[in-house]
Amino acid sequence: MTLTIGVDVGGTKVAGGVVDDTGRVLVQTRRDTPADDVGKTRDVIIELVTELAGGHEIQAVGIGAAGWIDASRSTVLFAPNLAWRDEPLRAYVSAAVGLPVIVENDGNVAAWAEFRYGAARHADDSMVMFTIGTGVGGGIVLGGELVRGAHGIAAELGHMLTVPDGHQCGCGRLGCIEQYASGSALVRFARAAARQEPHRATALLRLADGEAEAITGPMVTAAAKGGDPVSAEAFAQVGRWLGTSLADMAQILDPQILVVGGGVIDAGDLLMGPTRRSFTEALAQRSRLPVAEIHPAELGNSAGVIGAADLARRL
Repeated sequence: MTLTIGVDVGGTKVAGGVVDDTGRVLVQTRRDTPADDVGKTRDVIIELVTELAGGHEIQAVGIGAAGWIDASRSTVLFAPNLAWRDEPLRAYVSAAVGLPVIVENDGNVAAWAEFRYGAARHADDSMVMFTIGTGVGGGIVLGGELVRGAHGIAAELGHMLTVPDGHQCGCGRLGCIEQYASGSALVRFARAAARQEPHRATALLRLADGEAEAITGPMVTAAAKGGDPVSAEAFAQVGRWLGTSLADMAQILDPQILVVGGGVIDAGDLLMGPTRRSFTEALAQRSRLPVAEIHPAELGNSAGVIGAADLARRL
């Protein structure tokens, strides 16, 4: 049995685990991310890997990082929520722990985990995954391999143009899908409707102590599950935009399966129902042709660790 370590580095936490060749996490641990300090973040990763490797024979280490990674899977070119700028992370960590290391984008490693061991494990060729969190990320698998692009930064699915001259995105463009199908968009939709129609958002506003600007994503989910119409409609709006983007991917790539992951899918059919309806409507003219089905991700918060570890094993 081959054991590798996967590390998932985000803006608030560094999670790691020892993973076997069936995708099972044997041991795991986590640390807070000192996001504003390059050296300390690197030291936390090294400390975590050293701890995990202590009782196991480890072959390699994979690191999933929230940022743009170069084509050689060695350097973090830019990380919006961390202090990394052209950070040679692979070289630092490999020298410190004495093991081969690869670095990959966090959306890619999560997508790879779902392809290998999660919702798309029965696919042998292709998958597109959208990850719906504060923003929108994702990954693409074609021919059984991650699509990384010429420079290593492909599959930035959250920054496809959806609404010309729409809402300002953090990337600098106007109208990216991230502004319409993310957790942040869900909250924006719910807050706007609660301000305009407070009589229809009674349950939601109760959770927010009557203040529309205090509404959070978990509040919208809880209120929607309890039947709050404004909250349910906010999910319907997110699902409508997400469904059309998934339909675009089906038209362009014709994958075997489409996967939706991220924290927002905890809402279940509140999101997946309108997403599937929008997807079907957008592809009405393809009704006689085969098309990928949409499935929720299965691996949850473990996907980053599992995917990074498996890529390290393969590469």
